Amino acid sequence: MLAGKRATRVGDQILKCAASLLMHKVRDPRVAGVTLTGVQLSKDLKNTTIFFSLIGGKDAVKKAQAGLDSAKGFVKKEIGLEVNLKNTPDIVFKYDPTLATGEHLEKLFQKIKTEESGEE
Repeated sequence: MLAGKRATRVGDQILKCAASLLMHKVRDPRVAGVTLTGVQLSKDLKNTTIFFSLIGGKDAVKKAQAGLDSAKGFVKKEIGLEVNLKNTPDIVFKYDPTLATGEHLEKLFQKIKTEESGEE
């Protein structure tokens, strides 16, 4: 579902607020190193998906997901206080694999470059 202009603006506010909360107020060590990469807000502003990225293996991602799920209620409450909305949207944190994919591609390109320079 594509978000409208208002949903995009509100989504940006929610993302900034959530990032600030994770940096300054959430004390759970499982969310250390988590980077929020984007937000997708429904047109009716009732549901939001906040995407996060993390360098590390699957275990680190699982721990971060558990930490974010644990902090979800607190984050929703604080967003409700910070962002002026009639109803605070439900929040779902979802892993964004683009950073890991980019890192994997970079390693492949480096390997190809090393192999080509070794053959010549």
